[in-house]
Amino acid sequence: MGRMLEISIALRNEIVAAATAAPDVEVCGLLLGTPGRVERVVTCRNVAADPRRRFEIDPAALIAAHRAARGGAPAVIGHYHSHPTGIAAPSPRDAADAAPDGGVWIIVARGELTAWRAVREGAIHGRFDALALADPGCAPSGERPQGGSAVSPRYRFP
Repeated sequence: MGRMLEISIALRNEIVAAATAAPDVEVCGLLLGTPGRVERVVTCRNVAADPRRRFEIDPAALIAAHRAARGGAPAVIGHYHSHPTGIAAPSPRDAADAAPDGGVWIIVARGELTAWRAVREGAIHGRFDALALADPGCAPSGERPQGGSAVSPRYRFP
């Protein structure tokens, strides 16, 4: 699995906007696409007992996404969540909860968005490796956006 994640600026903005709209709770959602590329995000209800400190994606939303993928929709490649009072990096609790299955974790905090892959013996908390973010382009040809490099390890919401 690569160390780069393609995700459009529009999808990054959608995730950050969801976190900004609910600053007191951990927002969460699913990342749909193909390995290494997020094609769609789906905001989900956080069903954790204390959504201010933890997140748990609504199981019904997760099951529905997997069923849709079996029917040809984009696959679930990971999820996102926010850290309302923390930083945009995996916490020790995230590491304890993460399966080393190669899933993508996007974390947003204070307008900053980062991406991680859950792996065995990761560099962060023994569970996560950082992913660089890349914009997949503005056209099906993969044309890069105007104004310079499309690769960033972190993304700050404008």
